[in-house]
Amino acid sequence: MPLGDSITGSPGCWRALLWNQLVGAGHRDIDFVGTLPAQGCGVAHDGDNEGHGGELVTNVADQNLLPARLAATRPDIVVMHFGTNDVWSSIAPARILAAYTKIVGQMRASNPDMRVLVAQIIPMNPSTCAACAQRVVDLNAAIPAWAAATSTNRSPVTVVDQWTGFNTATDTYDGVHPNDAGNVKIAARWFPALDAILDAGVPNDPEDPDDPTEPGDAGCTASFRAVSTWQGGYQAEVTVRNTSAAPVKGWTVTVVPADGARVSQLWNGTLGTTADGRTTVTNASWNGALAPDASAAFDFIATTPATSTAPAATVDCTATS
Repeated sequence: MPLGDSITGSPGCWRALLWNQLVGAGHRDIDFVGTLPAQGCGVAHDGDNEGHGGELVTNVADQNLLPARLAATRPDIVVMHFGTNDVWSSIAPARILAAYTKIVGQMRASNPDMRVLVAQIIPMNPSTCAACAQRVVDLNAAIPAWAAATSTNRSPVTVVDQWTGFNTATDTYDGVHPNDAGNVKIAARWFPALDAILDAGVPNDPEDPDDPTEPGDAGCTASFRAVSTWQGGYQAEVTVRNTSAAPVKGWTVTVVPADGARVSQLWNGTLGTTADGRTTVTNASWNGALAPDASAAFDFIATTPATSTAPAATVDCTATS
């Protein structure tokens, strides 16, 4: 889960670069998750994220906004660049770090084995905030000690230095938000830390007791999530999870959209037969092999009749071992 504010989500094109770097390094089943969709960037990538423009991490903590987002997405790893708007609002580092502590606790309540990457945030020097540059320095100076005190063996917190080498004059377009050069630098800093976690592997989540799978059998589940809607259609994501005790080699999902909707486009999967509103999707070449409890996702666009209600679909999964 990429977590943060507009630097992460609006459009947050470093995420596109990072995702492609990870896929190129062999992490072909990685699934970026979040309740927000991609916002352009012109690069094919898994754009789901939790970067809400204008948000303060202190507000997210005080208003308990994160637990529902975690419940909807179930991340194993959180990549967090958060605090720029708090700094701009002259909120003290101690309060920002207290918010970090609270939301890390919420992450661990969602997944006790959560891996957390926390950025020392990029510098900022907006024309309307002469004091912001030093405030960022003050916050970043306090993050390593906070992380050391918060990290545990089961749920490590790793600091990623996004500040060093980042120049607001050449790497942002307004003293705050990264331009193309800045996005390249941000992705390059995240990559080794996230690559190392993925190489080591994340602990398996407990198997869902309501969906048992006998050892040795190939099993999977599929879950539907609406990403965005518009008049006459919507975009949705289907997440496939291996629920068996052994790796699977591939999967097939049957999608039946509600209210007469029809699948018209699809990516990160192979579109099979479509008849009577029922669409069959098989894995792409790079996301079929799943370790136990690992997941992959595909997205589709559906057209809807004028009488359609909120997006919904029945999805069923079968796996091959």
